[in-house]
Amino acid sequence: MTTLTAPAPAKAGKAGGGKRKPPRLRTVLIAGSAYLIGIVFLLPYLEMVITALRPSNELKDRDLFPHHFSFSSFTNVWSAGQGDTGLGTNLGVSLEISIGATLLVLLVAVPAAYYTARRNFRGKGLFLLLVLITQMFQPTAMIVGIYRQFLQFNLIDSVWSLILVNAGFNMAFAVWILNAYFSAIPKEIEEAAIVDGCSRIGAMFRVIIPLAMPGLVTALIFTFIAAWNEFIVALTLTTSVNHQPLTVKTSTYIGQYSTDWQHLFASSVIATIPVIILFALIEGKVVSGLTAGSVK
Repeated sequence: MTTLTAPAPAKAGKAGGGKRKPPRLRTVLIAGSAYLIGIVFLLPYLEMVITALRPSNELKDRDLFPHHFSFSSFTNVWSAGQGDTGLGTNLGVSLEISIGATLLVLLVAVPAAYYTARRNFRGKGLFLLLVLITQMFQPTAMIVGIYRQFLQFNLIDSVWSLILVNAGFNMAFAVWILNAYFSAIPKEIEEAAIVDGCSRIGAMFRVIIPLAMPGLVTALIFTFIAAWNEFIVALTLTTSVNHQPLTVKTSTYIGQYSTDWQHLFASSVIATIPVIILFALIEGKVVSGLTAGSVK
């Protein structure tokens, strides 16, 4: 008879159940520094939230946190006043300007960057240089000319004027970054798609643009945030409260002799929420675009 002997159990240490090695000192220092920098950058936002929740009679207190929290600042900014429909209208105007400017920039910058990346024509370098030069001009230095231009077209106090200005001043960045992404994509990929039956436009939309998605997302985020935070042009080209974006509306809480700190910080906190939501929605697409093709 043959006796079967059960195999000896594997040692816990070799099976992966052993103690993990403690992190090295360098790893601890880098992680601690990263957390410290993150806390420093988050402190202004924490101060905004605390001040918005602080009652009026505790504004001059030196305590870090108020003794009583008041949420009236976040609710009162939405209420309508005399000649004002509330913060919701200004929030909608800011969304219209930012989304409109972003779509206009992508609509113009994508074909312009694709053509300059795939075609060698006379004056190509000069054209890209002129596009880059426009990025050097600031709306503040050209505000008088911008105002007179839109005054002739009867576009003062209009959302379209702010969309056109924000799109114009962010177009150069989008063209340059998309040109770099399109140029880095091998032409053989596009030629293979054309051989398989795609037209050139079809190859651009089905092959090139998905590969250049990190560049598209970067241009989208840059344009959206720049249009969302723009203040000088919006203050100059808008006259009625209901046509002003959120940045101009927030500045109305700062008076000549006093400042409404609770509503100022409450509106500032509300103004940061759409940008945070945008980053949360797009972050995954950025990571997937950067890592695409890394694993076969």
